[in-house]
Amino acid sequence: MDKIIKTIAEELAIKPSQVENTVKLIDEGNTIPFIARYRKEVTGGLSDEILRDLGDRLNYLRNLEQRKEEVIKSIEEQGKLTDEILQAVAIAKTLAEVEDIYRPYKQKKKTRATVAKAKGLEPLAKIIIEQKETTPIEEIAKEYINIDKLSEEDKKNKDKVVNTAEEAIRRRIRHHSRRHFRQC
Repeated sequence: MDKIIKTIAEELAIKPSQVENTVKLIDEGNTIPFIARYRKEVTGGLSDEILRDLGDRLNYLRNLEQRKEEVIKSIEEQGKLTDEILQAVAIAKTLAEVEDIYRPYKQKKKTRATVAKAKGLEPLAKIIIEQKETTPIEEIAKEYINIDKLSEEDKKNKDKVVNTAEEAIRRRIRHHSRRHFRQC
């Protein structure tokens, strides 16, 4: 919080004590118009315009700090946090900079296609789409049942488990038929 107060004071060319007192009033639920009109003695006579700018910057900088913490936590959970990333996030001055740092580590949205690929069903989908195989698809799909091949940890992850041939076929046909029809 001291960092935010110092930053706002420098940007608005006002005393840190004025920023600190105003932040306290805002945090107590007072509105900027109320503070400007009735709390001039607490803010040191800050104008309406400066108070509005202060409120806006306070909100932005708090959101920035919160986002920095979220980004660091997310990258750390992935096991990819380095000192360089920590330093880059720490010195970032805008949300855009933080998002640029985070972009390579951002978790992709989980779609049916990504789940099916995680289960190793992409080759089965190609077989189904090509329709060149004479062996019944149910027989081919049995090769993709993986419950016995997975580690105990992976068995707990439903995004990796294929229990039956029907499940393998259903997942791949659903995904690829939609994509195929979109391309037509």
